[in-house]
Amino acid sequence: MVDWYPDTAGIWTKGQVEAWKPFVEAVHARDGIFFRQIWNVGRVSNQDFQPKGQAPISCTDKPVMPPIEANGINVARFSPPRRLRTDEIPQVVDDFRLAARNAMEVGFDGVEIHGAHGYLIDQFMKDQVNDRTNQYGGSLENRCRFALEVVEAVANEIGADKVAIRLSALADYMESRDSNPNALGLYMAKSLNKYGILYCHTVEPRMRTLGEKFECHDSLLPMRKGFNGSFIVAGGYEREDGNQAVTENHTDLVAYGRLFLANPDLPRRFELDAPLNKYNSDTCCTSDPVVGYTDYPFLEEK
Repeated sequence: MVDWYPDTAGIWTKGQVEAWKPFVEAVHARDGIFFRQIWNVGRVSNQDFQPKGQAPISCTDKPVMPPIEANGINVARFSPPRRLRTDEIPQVVDDFRLAARNAMEVGFDGVEIHGAHGYLIDQFMKDQVNDRTNQYGGSLENRCRFALEVVEAVANEIGADKVAIRLSALADYMESRDSNPNALGLYMAKSLNKYGILYCHTVEPRMRTLGEKFECHDSLLPMRKGFNGSFIVAGGYEREDGNQAVTENHTDLVAYGRLFLANPDLPRRFELDAPLNKYNSDTCCTSDPVVGYTDYPFLEEK
């Protein structure tokens, strides 16, 4: 899918499909399960990353205001987006379907649709971004239509048991917020049941913006109760509060991002309650294939 920063691994071309295969085989050789996240960033881009230098697409023509930092990268300029015509939306939905099909050809165990963090699907869902007045805008049902069409297309292509989605209904990433985020989250959770997908992966409301953890009275529990599949939470969790969330049945699983990146043996460290490597944001999402990705030590190497 179209992205907005360099060195992001695509899954569009035959060459990309072949290049992914050794990685998937290596994960499977260690009895790992490997899902491929598929996304389109929409307006969170600039024309330099677009085919033929065209404007990035979105549900709107409202731009993201610079400067914004995400994933450790300073983005000096976002190009004004081009509002998708209604007749173009089915093609974008089909792009997600194609990416999912390619992921299956590679040998991934499934795909996670990225419907969070202010990217294209999130832009459609949030009423502070989506200013459309047709069947893809206005009401909550209309704003969620695009997201659910993507889910349906991908599930029909590869099987619902191999499909997941990531949501951040209560967050405000990339200036994508909603006036009633709790209603949005609950509507999506319940609507996903129609398709029988494997899991819903949701960002905690305390992570309203990237990398910052706020005190927050909102809860993902209504979404947890509304969704019939496996529920995964993410956002600022450490060992103890992650265990507590599972014990209290607030979630089925807890996702760890930065801690896992800095600690390749994180489950072992949690098991032993061992010290953790400190995460270094300066080496995240750089072009170096080693530094920040494969150079954090294992516990036995210390």
